Amino acid sequence: MISELLEEESKSAEFLVDHVLQQKAGRPCITCSFQAEDMVVLDLLRRRVPDIAVLFLDTGYHFAETYAYRERMAAVWSLNLINLLPATTVAEQEHAFGLLHAIDPARCCQLRKVAPLMNALERFEVWFTGLRREQSPARANLKKIEEHRLPSGKQILKLNLLADWKWPRVLNYIEENRIEKLSLYEQGYLSIGCEPCTSLPTNAAAPRSGRWSGKKLECGIHTFTSRDK
Repeated sequence: MISELLEEESKSAEFLVDHVLQQKAGRPCITCSFQAEDMVVLDLLRRRVPDIAVLFLDTGYHFAETYAYRERMAAVWSLNLINLLPATTVAEQEHAFGLLHAIDPARCCQLRKVAPLMNALERFEVWFTGLRREQSPARANLKKIEEHRLPSGKQILKLNLLADWKWPRVLNYIEENRIEKLSLYEQGYLSIGCEPCTSLPTNAAAPRSGRWSGKKLECGIHTFTSRDK
């Protein structure tokens, strides 16, 4: 049973994904920014559920390299890619509010990431992520399997299969399985989001230190749900 695994942290990613897909009824999805961690989880999932819904938060502000890589991998892996769009275009938002990503990044993330994702997750019962504990202090207490509640009250099972993985292990999986990496890693980026809010890390031991000029560590998509257990 799923409940028996909620406190089980020793199980491998492969074991957990197989167990959950077998035991948990309902439609699964993965949020994918096409960073290395997400590609590992996506590779595990596509081997088991070829048509799994791949949710990409298309903010309109991503690097050109990210968009090109997304399109290439979607074609190579025949992904069921679902691009989640905000209610307004970049031009409409900037006309109404100016450069929110510079003056109020929290609001920008809420409009362009959080709101579209929370709405999309209503259609799913299982949510896979590529989150890892070492990515930031805000993620230090991640569990591999968590029961979450969306703002609407809907319950969803959230799986952070790589919670205990270190960065070298992620790279090893990528290399061993011959998965192409997003080219921005070769330029020194360790955490890659929207282009205006992503710079090279100021601390190599803190992958997300290059995000939002150090003003914050999370966009909000992993903080707007409440963890039940």
